[in-house]
Amino acid sequence: QGQLVESGGDAVQAGGSLTLSCVASAWKNYMAWFRQAPGDEREGVAAIGRNTRTLYTDSVKGRFTVSLDSAKSTMYLQMNNLKPEDSAMYYCAARMSPRECGRSLLDAECYGSWGQGTQVTVSS
Repeated sequence: QGQLVESGGDAVQAGGSLTLSCVASAWKNYMAWFRQAPGDEREGVAAIGRNTRTLYTDSVKGRFTVSLDSAKSTMYLQMNNLKPEDSAMYYCAARMSPRECGRSLLDAECYGSWGQGTQVTVSS
C-alpha cells in the first residue's frame, strides 16, 4: 500500500517542541500518528483525513497539531510543551481507501501502511 518514511524524532527537554514528518510514496486518504513506549500498547495520537478533519487523543489536545501538505504527500505532527510521558517511538500510518473504516481514526485497525518509526525522548 506504499511506503511511509518518518523523520524528526529527537531528544528534548520537557517543555520543548519537535515537528515530526511523514512522507508517503503515494496519496493516502487518511493518515495518523501512533506511538508506543516500551511495555505499552501502541496508542493513536492524532489523525487527519483528506478533508483535513482531525482527531486527537485527549492527552495531546492543545499541545500537538497534525497537518497535511497534499502537494508533498507529507503529514506533520507539531508537538509543543512536550512531557516525559510523550517519550515513545512514533509511527506514521496511512489508509488508502476513501471509505470510512467504521472505527475511530485513532484505531490501528483502520490503517494498512506503517512507517518504521522515529524516536522521541523527553527528559524532565
